[in-house]
Amino acid sequence: MTVAAVVFDVGETLLDDTREWNAWADWIGVPRHTFSAVLGAVTAAGRDNAETFRYFRPDFDLATERAHREANGRGEQIEESDLYSDVRPCLNELHRRGLWLGVAGNQTAKAAALLRALDLPVDHIATSAEWGVAKPDPAFFEQVIATAGVEPGRIVYVGDHRDNDVIPAKAAGIRTVLLRRGPWGYLWADNPVARQNADWVIDSLAELPALLGTA
Repeated sequence: MTVAAVVFDVGETLLDDTREWNAWADWIGVPRHTFSAVLGAVTAAGRDNAETFRYFRPDFDLATERAHREANGRGEQIEESDLYSDVRPCLNELHRRGLWLGVAGNQTAKAAALLRALDLPVDHIATSAEWGVAKPDPAFFEQVIATAGVEPGRIVYVGDHRDNDVIPAKAAGIRTVLLRRGPWGYLWADNPVARQNADWVIDSLAELPALLGTA
């Protein structure tokens, strides 16, 4: 079945999350390497990223602290420099071929606005906050399918996370690409369950146009 649409996750797929994680470490007042190490341990245990904060502040509430950051002028930022270098060349080539391109991830409504301001060559950008449902909920991928407007077997979802991206997208009938990038991508790229559910595993988005050319 010919691929008609490609939808991309955001963090560690399109965006290097280093700056945002460092901003959180600074905000809660812990050394960046310490925060990173605990995040890695949470990741390896297959738990939600938000649990990282509770090791440092047991009563931490992510939504409240995010609002406090914004109010203090230290809120979320996404700039051109946060994009991985292979993002625009990949998107430009897939756009040139006439594929429908989307971006959909577990992010805030502000992140969606910041991504739109980058003027990426995509047809649609949405986040979990805008849709009111987050990965890995099956309803998120139902929304992906509805937004792309084609049969799920003609959609490819590209992400770095085994449990949030590859497994639920595959269960929805979507074809899947696991990107070996960021802590989750490296952790799970060779995982048997990830391999069972990923149609392809790649090391860079530069590989994607050629790969889809044979799909």
